[in-house]
Amino acid sequence: MEELRIQRTDDSIRFSVKVVSRSSKTAIAGILGGILKVKLAAAPEKGRANQSLIEFLADTFGIRKNAIKITSGLTSPVKTIEITGVSKEILLDKLDEPG
Repeated sequence: MEELRIQRTDDSIRFSVKVVSRSSKTAIAGILGGILKVKLAAAPEKGRANQSLIEFLADTFGIRKNAIKITSGLTSPVKTIEITGVSKEILLDKLDEPG
């Protein structure tokens, strides 16, 4: 699998996500060009897809929802995600876990 491009800051990490809304199910669809591709069942209306993305990432990585912020791309399919209190290594380990 291609590796996710992750930037580190003092207390957080940042990476890009490409969201495909209105999918049949919510799941990680892989990594393309260093960007995490996520399929969401939610529609991109009234912030539902953004909220669904935050909840899915929190569940996937085993972290609190309030540790995740969408820092850019609120109305775009390509978003920048910032997660506080998680290392790059932990994030990559969670992505490599099956299922």
